[in-house]
Amino acid sequence: MSVLSRFYTAFAARDVPRMAECYSDKAHYSDPAFGSLNAEEVRAMWAMLVSRSADLRITFAILSEDERSGSCEWHARYTFTGTGRSVHNVIRSEFVLRNGLIVHQRDRFDFWRWSRQALGMPGHLLGWSPIIRVGVRRSARAALARHMARMKRPERS
Repeated sequence: MSVLSRFYTAFAARDVPRMAECYSDKAHYSDPAFGSLNAEEVRAMWAMLVSRSADLRITFAILSEDERSGSCEWHARYTFTGTGRSVHNVIRSEFVLRNGLIVHQRDRFDFWRWSRQALGMPGHLLGWSPIIRVGVRRSARAALARHMARMKRPERS
């Protein structure tokens, strides 16, 4: 099975450890909501997103893939935790692959469309603006930092 098939099949099954195995330790990720992430951050991002959304549903179609690159269109349907609103996000992912692993992933989606669904009226009125984009990114990065800090805390006996 190809790395993209493994990744999205694991994502649809909410299998975060298997998703994480698909990334190189030198991986880089970017999207409109989180910005630029390194391998540790992207693995934590997927773990956070899967854990926060009880109703997350993923469907995907791999558009192309060879040993060096690939692309995929995937759909995420979930309830946005910040507002309780239903979202159907359509994402186009472009990949650079090396040695059967993801070394670079760039996700693109219509941020204004997403913000209208996730944020309601504020997203409808201002989702196209840098003000909303910066606020969403700041909030997403803060949530990721909190999630990563919780992951690193030693367990108490």
